[in-house]
Amino acid sequence: MTLSGPTARLPERPLLAGRSVAMVHEWFGATGGSEAVFLAIADLLPHAERLVLWADEGVETDRLRLHQSWMARTPLKQSKALALPAMPLVWRTLSNHKFDVVISSSHAFAHTVKLGDPAETRHLSYIHSPARYVWSPDFDGRGSHPALRVPRKVLQKADLRLSKHVHAYAANSREVQGRIQRFWNRDAEVVNPPVDVSYFASAPAHEQHQNRDYLLGVGRWIPYKNFDLMIAIADAAGLPLVIAGSGPEEERLRKLAATVRVPVHFEVCPPRERLRQLFWGARALLFPAHEDFGIIPVEAMACGTPVVGLRRGGLLETVVDGETGFLVDGLEPRPYAVAAHRVGELSPQRIRTHAGAFSADRFADRIARWIDHSSQ
Repeated sequence: MTLSGPTARLPERPLLAGRSVAMVHEWFGATGGSEAVFLAIADLLPHAERLVLWADEGVETDRLRLHQSWMARTPLKQSKALALPAMPLVWRTLSNHKFDVVISSSHAFAHTVKLGDPAETRHLSYIHSPARYVWSPDFDGRGSHPALRVPRKVLQKADLRLSKHVHAYAANSREVQGRIQRFWNRDAEVVNPPVDVSYFASAPAHEQHQNRDYLLGVGRWIPYKNFDLMIAIADAAGLPLVIAGSGPEEERLRKLAATVRVPVHFEVCPPRERLRQLFWGARALLFPAHEDFGIIPVEAMACGTPVVGLRRGGLLETVVDGETGFLVDGLEPRPYAVAAHRVGELSPQRIRTHAGAFSADRFADRIARWIDHSSQ
């Protein structure tokens, strides 16, 4: 599997030219949003060494120039939750090389890595979220693993102690900026992640003229994404639903879908071209989840598709309520169903224009300026 993402124009002058640079990332999945951010930053730093804990099966490590840690050769890579307590140690043993600048892409402990003398090495960290398993275990339900209950407090103290050397933080959203301030008592600059809006906006003409007669849900089929609520919303609205993605909740969701009055169609692991087609054919994207940022809603809006979602988290930054979608308080299906019948009031052109604010080019410009300023 090849991870693809937005491509931005390169800066006019080489970024951090003449300085040795390391980029580090947690585990490297095949299709994740954090991985796409890592690669977008790496595109601006072609001379940087790229270090990860491990890469999942299907990731083209040679093509992406990824160097894996010794954890990749252990059974721990099979369980992120069980591997978490060992991660601070792994980052400390990752490399014997010293670098002038280290840039970490972190949603767990990558920001604790030390690859040089803190007095001489500038460490910058782009934060997707402080480790949910450690700092907000009830956020999505995946942090309640019994093996983490005892060491959680220890990990919080270690996270604070081992990250004092970080010189500058960037956060992917105001939501995450607030967590960095609350948990770590550190400031962070908000740099929203890149979205390939040009790809999704440039669908073939025949795809752009669909009936838009169904609701759409996209993402990993896991509990906190609330796909069961999407099924209830579609049922309350009396509109067909398409669910695109994959995940461990598939069997339960299929059983639930069989109990409602409206058609529910499952698209398992649709390729990128098919996903774009689904966005252009949807009446609205349903997104009743609390996300750190949320790239999928921006991809949908790049297709002129409004978002009906939860008034929390990243959607407060990406969706203009009443202009590019509707935001709903709470998790009861009826208000979402009502909003789904109102999306015809919105301008598809306005929605597409708004999505452009999150383009890859804009990300490249802002992250380059942040790196340039923070590495001095």
